[in-house]
Amino acid sequence: MSWIETVEYEEAKGRLKTLYDRVKGPENNVDNIMMMHSLRPHTMEGHMAIYKYVLHHANNTIPKWFLETLGVWVSSLNKCAYCVDHHYAGLCRLLADDEKAKGIRAAIEGREIDKAPLTVAEKEALRYAERLTKDPASLEEENIIRLRNAGYSDGEILEINQVSAYFAYANRTVLGLGCSTKGDILGLSPNNSADPNDWNHS
Repeated sequence: MSWIETVEYEEAKGRLKTLYDRVKGPENNVDNIMMMHSLRPHTMEGHMAIYKYVLHHANNTIPKWFLETLGVWVSSLNKCAYCVDHHYAGLCRLLADDEKAKGIRAAIEGREIDKAPLTVAEKEALRYAERLTKDPASLEEENIIRLRNAGYSDGEILEINQVSAYFAYANRTVLGLGCSTKGDILGLSPNNSADPNDWNHS
């Protein structure tokens, strides 16, 4: 499952067990990416807080399925199959349109964003995410102006930025520690957006 020691749910005690109970899914399943933090539970708490607030908060205005699309795109660019598989499953569940989801994934895998079944604005957001992922120092104010001209508010631009930045962190956690999907239930997420403190995966 990973290149470092992790603590299984059944073996967890104290603060770790409390956190596992907050993030677990069906049958006490804890995503492996969260188990990566089991030797330092305070880092799991930080990870979950930013994940919940960035992707699954009621005050976000960009549709959650598209935030997941950004995550799949950034993860694909970073060659993080773990996050691609997890968040593509979440994208499919949220979008509830298998053909569109397949078209999005094909465009991502082919690095042909113009062929994705997305709006002009959504494609512009993916271009920004690509630049932020591959060459962040090359970004200029003009890139933000392009997002504004595409119809995004500055708050929504912040959402795009934060989701893209979060996945850079998540991808490096996974790739740097050898995290696999073995035993995971793909596509679960903390869906109760109305309660930012509810981290339970469903």
